This record gives sequence, structure tokens and C-alpha cells, in this order.
Amino acid sequence: MAGQIFYRERAKAKEGSKSPRFRVLAVSGIDLKVYGSHFRKKELEQLAKTAGADLVALARDKNAASHKK
Repeated sequence: MAGQIFYRERAKAKEGSKSPRFRVLAVSGIDLKVYGSHFRKKELEQLAKTAGADLVALARDKNAASHKK
């Protein structure tokens, strides 16, 4: 079974912005150390391909911004 890289879209990232939009949350089944905090989709795809892992997108809560205190 291939490993998995779990990621989600950042809360403050906007479509079309020049900053990386995704954050890696967890890695399962492979030995991978992640040193960055924000990634572009192409970077995630390249990591997954090289590590032989599948990318798993996690859904964000629609009201995530309202949960912050």
C-alpha cells in the first residue's frame, strides 16, 4: 500500500494569489520529513510522486473563520 500525504487549503489563501495555498497536515505509511509550512499544488504533487505516496485533500469547515476566538 502506498503512503498518504494529507493536506488542506490554507484559511487565508486566496484563489489567484501568488502565495502557496496548501498546508501539509499529516503523513502516513512513508518516512517523510516536511520542513516547509506552505506549499503550492505542484510542489505537493512532486513530493507525492517522488515518495510514492497518494495525495489526500481534507475538506475545510465552511465556517472555519467563525470558530476562531
